[in-house]
Order: sequence, then C-alpha cells, then structure tokens
Amino acid sequence: MAINLSKGQRIDLRKASGASLIEFCVGVNWGAIEAKGGFLGLGKKVTDVDLDLSAVLLNTDGQLCDHIYSPLYKQDLLDKCGLPPGKLTAANGALKHTGDDRAGDSGGDDGLDNEVITVNLALVPGNVGQIFFFLNNCGKEDFSQIPYAKIRMFEGSPTKVKEVFASYNVSAESQYAGRRAMILGRLYRRGDEWKFAAIGDPTDDVFVGQTVLRIAQNYNKI
Repeated sequence: MAINLSKGQRIDLRKASGASLIEFCVGVNWGAIEAKGGFLGLGKKVTDVDLDLSAVLLNTDGQLCDHIYSPLYKQDLLDKCGLPPGKLTAANGALKHTGDDRAGDSGGDDGLDNEVITVNLALVPGNVGQIFFFLNNCGKEDFSQIPYAKIRMFEGSPTKVKEVFASYNVSAESQYAGRRAMILGRLYRRGDEWKFAAIGDPTDDVFVGQTVLRIAQNYNKI
C-alpha cells in the first residue's frame, strides 16, 4: 500500500518486502485551469498551466554539484543567477527528465504524470548527499488557481506505473495564493541508505534560478 505523505514527513526508501527502493520515478501531475465560458456560459474555457519539474543535486558539503532543469530557460537569466544551461540528464544518467509538458491535464485527471524524473540511486555519484525536487510555474497563474498538483514516487516507467511507493497531494490551499514556485521534497543519504522528506514549501520565486539558489542557501543543511 502506498504511503500518503504529509508535509515534513520523512520515510525510509524500503518496500514492504524490506528491500531498498533503488530504481523509481518521481512524477508530478497537475491540471489545467478550466472555467465556464462562451455563449451564456455554456462552453468551457481552458487555460494551460506550464509547470516545470526540476531537481538539483548537492554534495555532502551542501554545495550545488549537478542539476536537471529545462534547456528552454533563457541563458541570460540563468547567467544572472550564476547557473549553467539547463539539461535533462544528470551525471552517470542517475536522473533523467522526460521533458516539458506545457499544458497540464484538461478534462480531468488522466492518471498519468505530466513530467517525470527517473531515478537510479545506484548510479548517483558518491559525493552527492541530497537531491531536491521542485516546481516552477512559467505562466502567471499561482498554485491556488491550479485545480490539483501531486507528486508521487513509483516503480515502473514514465508511461506505465507498476506500483506507487509514496504520494504527496499538494492541494489548492490559501497558503499558495500568489506563489508560483514550490519546493516539493528531497532525497538524502544517511550512511549507506537513502531517505525521502516531503517539504511542500511555496516560495515567492518567479524564475527557476531563484529557486535553485534558495535551496542552495537555505535548505542545504536540513
């Protein structure tokens, strides 16, 4: 049975059998904004929501050492934050991103994640101590307007879920009003084992570079 995470909860990456969870997917699913529209309000107006799932890797000293975020981000803006170009694969292929979804689900939840990062902990370089996952909205909507956003860890592939290990439902709450970025959670080492912590912190960031720097400066010693 999948673990339903709450904010701040920490879990061991162990399955019911006792075996460690080594290869899995971290996916985020979200909905487009739908409202009545058209003649006499009988139609439907759909506003696409372009969320970006990203990850940064910190070494055991808490310093940024690798990243996954969209290659479509403008380099001149990344330069202002002192960050390199975006890419979809981390060192050793330990993390791989499926690419951008610029719309979200319309017509209800289709059960599949819009963006997925595959993780193979066996390939993560030994100097990496923490891996953070976060969302940025490239549009003008804030999280209180988005009907749903969920993060989950599961075994399988980006297009086929074999078994959900843990899920964290980020609902549209008042604390998200005016916020367009969110730090979802982190993987971290404890000796030879990996654990996961649900964070769920909304931020005032309007660009991915701000979120990356926020994590490096304020979350590196959690």
